[in-house]
Formats: sequence, C-alpha cells, structure tokens
Amino acid sequence: MDRRRFLKASGSAALLPLLPRGTRAGRTVRRLRPSDAAWPSEAAWKSLSDAVGGNLIPVESPLAACKGPAGAAAWDKLRPNLRNPYYVGDQPGLTQTLGWVDAWATQPSVYAVAARDAGDVAAAVKFARENDLRLVVKGGGHSYQGTSNAPDSLLIWTRHMNDVTQHADFVPQGCTGTHPPQAAVTVGAGTIWMQAYDAVTTKGGRYVQGGGCTTVGVAGLVQSGGFGSFSKHYGLAAAGLLEAEVVTADGKIRVANPCSNPDLFWALKGGGGGSFGVVTRLTLRTHDLPEFGGGANFRVKANSDEAYQRLVRRFVSFYREQLFNDHWGEQAHFNRGNSLEISMVSHGLDTAAAQKTWQPFLDWVRQSPADYTLSGTPEIGSMPLRNWWDVDWRREHKHHVFLSDSRPGASPNNVWWTGDGGQVCWFVWGFQSLWLPASLLDDDSSQEHLAQALFAGSRHASIELQFNKGLAGAPDDAIAASRDTAMNPAVLTSFALAIVANGQWPAYPGVPGHEPDAVAAHKSAHDIDNCMSELRAVAPAGGAYVSESNYFEQGFQQAYWGSNYPRLAAIKKKYDPDGLFFVHNGVGSEEWSTDGFTRI
Repeated sequence: MDRRRFLKASGSAALLPLLPRGTRAGRTVRRLRPSDAAWPSEAAWKSLSDAVGGNLIPVESPLAACKGPAGAAAWDKLRPNLRNPYYVGDQPGLTQTLGWVDAWATQPSVYAVAARDAGDVAAAVKFARENDLRLVVKGGGHSYQGTSNAPDSLLIWTRHMNDVTQHADFVPQGCTGTHPPQAAVTVGAGTIWMQAYDAVTTKGGRYVQGGGCTTVGVAGLVQSGGFGSFSKHYGLAAAGLLEAEVVTADGKIRVANPCSNPDLFWALKGGGGGSFGVVTRLTLRTHDLPEFGGGANFRVKANSDEAYQRLVRRFVSFYREQLFNDHWGEQAHFNRGNSLEISMVSHGLDTAAAQKTWQPFLDWVRQSPADYTLSGTPEIGSMPLRNWWDVDWRREHKHHVFLSDSRPGASPNNVWWTGDGGQVCWFVWGFQSLWLPASLLDDDSSQEHLAQALFAGSRHASIELQFNKGLAGAPDDAIAASRDTAMNPAVLTSFALAIVANGQWPAYPGVPGHEPDAVAAHKSAHDIDNCMSELRAVAPAGGAYVSESNYFEQGFQQAYWGSNYPRLAAIKKKYDPDGLFFVHNGVGSEEWSTDGFTRI
C-alpha cells in the first residue's frame, strides 16, 4: 500500500478518525476511500493494529503480478494454485469466484484484520464505524455475487477462527429450564465444512447438517439458509442453529439464541450473511448418524428430440413415484445434447434398497435400445455414512472422489469433491435459480407441463434440478424447524431448486491472454434467460436461493425472503441503523449504491 498518501492529510484530518463517533456530524452519506483526506492516518491504523494484537495486515491479490511486465510467468506460476480451493482460501486477497461478467471482479481490501477472536472482530467493527469505512467480512469466500470482497475496504478475515468443540448436553445461554439439553457442536466463524464433518462425523460418529462443498464456510452457509446433500432429510442448516455469538454494528459482542436477542437470532437463520453483524461463533444441533449413505450415477443419451421428450416425461413421473422422499437428494441434469445425467445421493438405504429403487427406471430405458443409450454401467450403491468424509477410508477403498491440496505440509484432510472443482476460481457468465413447487408433481397434467418446460428449457441451456434444495418431501420435524427461519417460505413447498449457470476458467480482467470472453458470456447469459423463462412459465412465483442466484436479480427482496422481508428489514434497522454492514442484494442494500459506498 502507498502510505505516502496518508502524509498529505492535515493534522486535524489525521486526528478526525480517532475521535469518538458522537463528535462527528451526521449520518454516513459516503464511505471513505484511500484518496480522501479524511482516510485514517498511519497512527490510526497503528492503533487498530495494536488493538488486534498485530493482526492487521496489508492485502494484495496474487493476481496483481499477472498484470505486470512479468505477467505471463506470474500467471503460469499461479495457475495451478487457482485450482486449489485451500490455497485460495488462505489468501485474504482472493475469493473462490473470481468475478461475474458485467458485474464484479475480485479485488483486495486495503487492510485485513486476521481475526483470532470476537475481540479482534469488535475492534475492527468499531474502527470501521468510527471512520466511515466500507467493511467486508470473509470466511470461506464462496460468494458468487462478490459479497466477501470490495476495493478500498477493511476486511474482517475469520479464516483462523476454526476451533471445533462438541457437546453432549448443550443448552443455549439463558435457556436453562425452557430448552432441554441436546447434542451439538460449536465452531468458529472461519470453520469450513470439511473441518466440521471430520470432527463430528468421521471422528465423532454423529451428523451436522451443512453444505455439500467441503470448502464452503460454515458461518456464511448457515446465515444464507444452507443446503447439503442430505437436506431432504434434515432440513436447512439454518434450522439447526442453536446459538450464535455475533458482533453488531455498535461493536458489542452479543449472544443470540431463542432466549437472548431472539429477533437477531431469527434473522441470522437465513437472512443472509454479512447484513446483521459479524458472526464469530455458531453452535449447531447434531443428529444420530444412519448406517448408510450412497448414490446413483449414470447418464442416458436419447437418440432424437422425440425420444428425449419421452425420457424427460418418464423421469418426472418416476421421481414422483420413487424419489420424492427424504431418502434422495442432489441432482438430475437435463442437458442440451438430449442427455439425462443422474448424480443423486441417498440417505439411510443399503445397496440393495438403492438398486431396487432405480430398477424400474433402468428397465424402461433398456426396453428401447434404438432410442436410448446408457453410458457405461450405472453406479448405484451405498457405504457406511460415517466414512462419507473419511479421506483414509475413501483412499483405502479406492473411492476416487476427492482432489487434494498438494502444497507441502498441507493437511491430508484438505480435500474437495471432484465435482466441485469447476467452481474454484471460475468467472461467472450467468447464474439463475428457481424453486419448483411440489404442485407440479400433483397429477399427470401438472407433470406433463413440467416435463415440457424442462425439455423446452434444455433447448437453450442445461438445467440442474437439485432435489435436496427443495424441502417438500422432507419429514414433518425438518419442515417445522425450517419454517422457523428467515428463508423464503417457498422452499418448504418446493421439491427442487432449478439452477442454470455457466462460466469460464481461467479468466480474469486485466490479465493479458486470460480476459473473460465477453461475447461468449453475453450469449450464454441470453441462453440462460431463455431457459429460465420456460421454467418460470410453470413456476412464476418460485423465488430464488440467495447464495445461488442472479447478480441482477429483479425484486431480490421477494425472491430471496418472500413474506419475511419486512421483518428482516425491521431487525436490520434495529441492530444496524446506519447500514455499516452492506452486501450486494442483502437486507437493506437498497439504501446504498451498488458498490456500498454511497447512501442513496
């Protein structure tokens, strides 16, 4: 960072950031940038560094070197690491998604507080509030919409807050006598799901409902609602939140649970990360672990459009008959090339039961060899669920489903699913989601309309139906717990989340030879629009999932939170009246410019 700019400030301007908030005039209208005379002085930054135990660090992006004279060599050196989500997560100046065409590109903050505890976070929040700074919070850094980065900002980086503690009999603070003890796990805000699963499942023999991607941050996923492979059985990750420690805009460290700050507690359960405060610790309910988990993986290619239409229609009926329950989650892909790809996960079924489930559908496919071709032998089976994230067990049994962090000294548990590799440092061309109501499965006529929409949409782009991201078909207790969250209630009556997306890797603006392909991006975005239009024709009020949705989402308040938005907006005003916490398309963001610097 160029510190000479600080010396240009007058003495009074240099002292201004050190004054208490009450001595400064008015409500924040525009946040400061380093070019502003009132930007904090070196002495002010030094005071913050001292307050956080020296854990204030200047931030640079590894991509910056790729734009200079030695750019080609720097890119070649960096390129392998851009496929490693653990490397990316260890860089305060990088995010898991590099950007979105015509929307944003990852840019580093000026400084980061590498927080070690809630006290560090509180010091950073107070400093940002008192100095009118743009504040950013990053744990896992997986936001597709760029909410965990902003130029000219102060970053609260929680990567190192990753302690995991299990409890046999947890009772939220202040809830003794009103809430029974239950098994739970407490994690720091920087914990990623692989760390949580290793402790709770592999070592502990229990289950915590979280995300499917191993490198996603626990805190961000829970605050956005949160789905994983087994959500159809356990419900939302947010529904399992028992208590949170959170630093609010006034710099206070608060406990939020059903008995203390219950309104804030509710908002943290699906109201979106980074809008209400900085979560520093979470306690989540854990569950008994079933014996088996498994999956079904295969691909069917139709030899004509007419045959593909029949295949899609048959699968819709088969899903309603055999798969619309809490045993089956994950995905079916309806591809432009007239193929149906199944990548589903089962819960609580042994291999025989899983294979029996799919036999009628595979028999139907095999009855028409002139119309359909199965690519290889379908893989349908089960394994001990306790070993689902057990790296050693997977390696011993030759389950080659993980990619590993190859850096010297890396933990052997630094792994990610092969299917998630495409998300690491991609540049988004377009991304949209839509919940599909279970009423589309009610009868032959409804199923026919759904099948026609899937076929018509697949003429433009490939469609993923992610069945674990719609809770219709889940057990009553999972539905009830998920109803008591801030999520759009549409999720409770939807059987799947439809996702249509595309992107590019590697690409980054300003890196010669690796710029995003704007022409291809705009065409892809147009195709995605056309595809989703077909689906919206049968689900016009479906809503969208905040973590996986369009950067340009129209009416995001209704799409993400539905009837819950007015309540969320009131809670935002209560705990953050000046709008210190800003994220794109977050609660209250309509009061600010798109970059979060200027109040509208």
